[in-house]
Amino acid sequence: MKLNLISFTSLLMVFTFMGCSNINKKDCVNTFDLQAVKKIIEEKNKLFTAAHTTGDTAYLNNTFTKDAKVFAPNTDVVIGKKAISKLNEEWLSYGIKEFVEETTALYGNEDFIIDEGTYFLRYGDENIIDKGKYINIWKKENGKWKLSSNIWNTNLPVTSTK
Repeated sequence: MKLNLISFTSLLMVFTFMGCSNINKKDCVNTFDLQAVKKIIEEKNKLFTAAHTTGDTAYLNNTFTKDAKVFAPNTDVVIGKKAISKLNEEWLSYGIKEFVEETTALYGNEDFIIDEGTYFLRYGDENIIDKGKYINIWKKENGKWKLSSNIWNTNLPVTSTK
């Protein structure tokens, strides 16, 4: 009886390992395409910056995940869509005339994309200029890439062109 149990267990292990080695290789290949995602993020960045100059708060608010965090300069962390919506309205009230982001590095995987870059911003009646750097962390929410974390800070003392 012991011999039959040992033989059965050994045979079961052999079939298990054989089955595992014959897994369809296509199913095991990672299909994540960073270059395709890079194009998506670049387009989202263009729409994000344009929404600031056109005052499109609906687009801005939908760019963020439900639990997103914004690490804006000179303030506490802003967490969640409702709080970020209020922050967006505040920023747009400054009258943003020009906003450009340039990605300098983009990397990640199917779960998170890190977008590092620089920005140029001109706003207000005094045409205040700000140049700085940012990091955006993108993650998928309901199948779409959205901002999960957004942080930026200036390289310059804020100046006016007037």
